[in-house]
Amino acid sequence: MNLRDLKYVIAVAETRHFGRAAERCFVSQPTLSGQIKKLEEELGVTLFERTNRSVEVTPVGEAILVHARQMMEQADAIEQLAQAHQDPLAGPLRVGAIPTLSPYLMPLILVPLKKQYPQVRLVLSEEITDTLLARLHNHEIDAVLLATSVEEPDLEVIPLFDEPFWLAHPRQHALYNKDEITRKDLDNIDLLLLSEGHCLAKQAMEVCRMKERSAQGEMADLRASSLETLLQLVGAGFGSTLVPALAVRGSWTTDTGIIARPLAVKDAYRTISLVFRSSYPRRAAVEALAQIIRDNLPNTVHLLDAARRRKKKARASL
Repeated sequence: MNLRDLKYVIAVAETRHFGRAAERCFVSQPTLSGQIKKLEEELGVTLFERTNRSVEVTPVGEAILVHARQMMEQADAIEQLAQAHQDPLAGPLRVGAIPTLSPYLMPLILVPLKKQYPQVRLVLSEEITDTLLARLHNHEIDAVLLATSVEEPDLEVIPLFDEPFWLAHPRQHALYNKDEITRKDLDNIDLLLLSEGHCLAKQAMEVCRMKERSAQGEMADLRASSLETLLQLVGAGFGSTLVPALAVRGSWTTDTGIIARPLAVKDAYRTISLVFRSSYPRRAAVEALAQIIRDNLPNTVHLLDAARRRKKKARASL
């Protein structure tokens, strides 16, 4: 058994296809299939259940995959530690971010990151929270930017900032002439939500203190897969929605018929954090990214300094 064999096993498990796995590993399919067959014979177990239509990982294969990914990460760690001896920040940093944050935060930090740390190569992906955490645990990415709390012993969390929610409503709306929008004003709001799986939908419901969205009425089926689509619906007069503060800097705030308003609601915000595995060897690169983010935030969000982070952690433990 060697690292090459483990790489083949991981590729097949992730693609569920021997041909695509071979392409990913830059070898022929017979070569990859033969090596995996030899590994199965060596171990005395079947890693994959093969049929003409599908490839599925066996239960023992799933258990072995956990260790295979750890071994591959440790092998990468050896290379990275050797590289870090010359430059601790050099190399790719694979970062995942939720779709309601990435389009608005990344334009703020990409140029400063490149200028200050040209040796860091940011590899960015967008997924919903559950997918990002699964990929982080599977060692497919190195760190994730999330808007939900994470309490797992093998993960470390760097709180970055609190991001208030704003109300986006059509120009012709009952709240247009209100000087201040309170929680009471949100009681009967015509709220549009993202589809299930997006943490922003749950957070919006919590701000409005909605236990569940009514299955009745003309807005019941208007759920979108992206914040941009929601805003298009708002601009067309179909309802209102809550948007995170960084999104207010987007192009939709001009000439779209949408009014963006801050909320006079004390707890109407989400906390953005950078999460990474405790075992990740390039902590310096993650901390550098965290500092770049803090240094380039607009005043529409609230920076979490060290004292405030400790206070929030103490409150959370009560």
